[in-house]
Amino acid sequence: MRNPFLASAAVVMTVAALAACGSSADGNGPEAAGAQRPAASGPAVPGPSATTPTTPATPAAPTAPATEEPAVPGPSAPPATAEGPKTPSDEITPATGTFTKKQKEYLEDRVPKGMDPAAVLQTGQETCDKLRYLVKADRDTAVGAIATQEIPDAPAAVAGLCPLHQDLVDEAAYAYADGTHTGKTVRPGVYRSASPTSNCSWQIEGAGSKELASGTSDTGKSRKITIPKSARTFTSTGCYAWLAEGAKG
Repeated sequence: MRNPFLASAAVVMTVAALAACGSSADGNGPEAAGAQRPAASGPAVPGPSATTPTTPATPAAPTAPATEEPAVPGPSAPPATAEGPKTPSDEITPATGTFTKKQKEYLEDRVPKGMDPAAVLQTGQETCDKLRYLVKADRDTAVGAIATQEIPDAPAAVAGLCPLHQDLVDEAAYAYADGTHTGKTVRPGVYRSASPTSNCSWQIEGAGSKELASGTSDTGKSRKITIPKSARTFTSTGCYAWLAEGAKG
């Protein structure tokens, strides 16, 4: 009886041993799988560290203001205008060809350092072209454009490049642009409005701001007014310019 018991005990022990081996094998399997999971989750861990480099990348955002600053240097352009240093007259030469005597006289003291003199010359020639066009369309408008400085630097361009329009410049010297004129700028005489709008108004005052004359016009047609010798202030709005009757310069 002892032998069968021992045999059965041995069997039980053997089964237990095999079970233990089986469980240990299963245990190794999960551990191996567990070893792979950390490896898979490992990249997830570096992932956050990868995000951390992106947060340092955010400091790059401060470089955005740097892109705004280049807009600030924009105002540095004005120094390159007429207020900047000029190219000496003996150094003013075109890239190709030559300048005429009149063109050289016009360009003298007008070419900023580093600027192509041909570009400055072209601006003056464009002024002459505008005046030539306006004279054909309406002479009063051409004179008014000079008086109001709508065409800037016209006197210089005319004197140097298109002297045939000098009469326009001379007449504009006696004209009134919209605005308030006082003191010696107020000259007595008869004036006509050039290219007035449909909302043209004027007022003439004497000593002590006493109103001497005033009027309005909504027709858009030229009107005539007389500025007396007693006038001290002349104000115009929406009339564009007033040209002196019979002005010859």
